Amino acid sequence: MSYCNQELKDLLTGCRKNSRVHERLFFDWLKEFAANVCFRYASSKIEVQDLVCDGFVKVFKNLHLYNEDIYGYSEAAFKGWFKKVLINNCINYRNKFHPKLLFSDENVLLMADIEDESESVLDTIGYNELISLVMELPPGYRTVFNLFVIDGYTHEEIADILAISEGTSKSNLFKARHWLRNALQKKTIHKKYV
Repeated sequence: MSYCNQELKDLLTGCRKNSRVHERLFFDWLKEFAANVCFRYASSKIEVQDLVCDGFVKVFKNLHLYNEDIYGYSEAAFKGWFKKVLINNCINYRNKFHPKLLFSDENVLLMADIEDESESVLDTIGYNELISLVMELPPGYRTVFNLFVIDGYTHEEIADILAISEGTSKSNLFKARHWLRNALQKKTIHKKYV
């Protein structure tokens, strides 16, 4: 389902007035989108459900913070704001329930500052296959990879969100990409001989 500007305005206005009908329409419209975002940050299907439910509660509580004067009633702009709320909720959830999630120290791998411009194996796979592999990453690598590659955050923003240094963010991204390349190569070799 897609909403034009006036329909989105009416939907948000209804939700702000606590209309259960509008809230249900809102939930039905964005539940799959929310599940896809939360899935990348969760460690289980049950956790995805918790993150989606908690995310919607946070969105409904903070809907007044969506500034139409700046963003308008564009579906793309609203989904961008919604996604940011979901991601922040996922990170807060992780910090609360998985506080010992470790990130590799930035000094362990100085190669993280080197960008490989050549086409890699990761550039040749589809989204679903990539997400499947990303879910196998160690949690720290997965979080940084999702934030940087999929959700478009900068290393500076990631460092701020996760309370780590920019160098640690870069190092974890480098290691995540390396891990994914190795996993994909193993998968490709296995397919070749099976």
